[in-house]
Amino acid sequence: MRSFALLLILTAGGGIGCAGETVIMASGSRMHVDRHEADGGKIRLFAGSGYIEIDAVQVTGFEADEAPLALPAPEAAPADPTPPVQAAAPTPPTPGELADAAADKYGLPRKLVRSVMRVESGFQPAAVSPKGALGLMQLMPETARELGANPQDPAQNVDAGARYLRQLLEKYDGALWHALAAYNAGAGAVDKYRGIPPFGETVRYVTRVDQEMKK
Repeated sequence: MRSFALLLILTAGGGIGCAGETVIMASGSRMHVDRHEADGGKIRLFAGSGYIEIDAVQVTGFEADEAPLALPAPEAAPADPTPPVQAAAPTPPTPGELADAAADKYGLPRKLVRSVMRVESGFQPAAVSPKGALGLMQLMPETARELGANPQDPAQNVDAGARYLRQLLEKYDGALWHALAAYNAGAGAVDKYRGIPPFGETVRYVTRVDQEMKK
């Protein structure tokens, strides 16, 4: 898809994640840019310090983007003075319930955590990627160890994934696309390219999560 190729060029300047606008392509795809300029039958799309020029017929419209994601402070768990009561074993929480609980704990939008989970594992607790990522939010074993989580335990896996996503959003000042790209390709790659790295898998991943959040 040509829009993916354009997105690779646009993101090299690091413009993704800041408020700007979404370009709606004639093909039905969408991409984020800082701004645009019309010049006759051409349209220039600007991101960071660079721009690309495409035929105006390839674009059907523009939508203003929202500001970078605001991150409220995580809620502290209230103290419970009452002793635990022995009860029957509860029904295990569903993947969606795990996602919502982790989102609430780390001050993230529930839609964001659910969208990451859907794209990462399809809500399958036993999912394993070709690269060895495990579980619902697809933690690499070394990342899980750094976060002190057992990636094969669904609750710990999702909790650690949401905590890691929160850390990345804080690192990139709420720039959602930067954080998602770092979740997929690693923060080192995002820092190196000052934005979404030009990896087809990462570009597709960020776009899919963004589209899931808009459903």
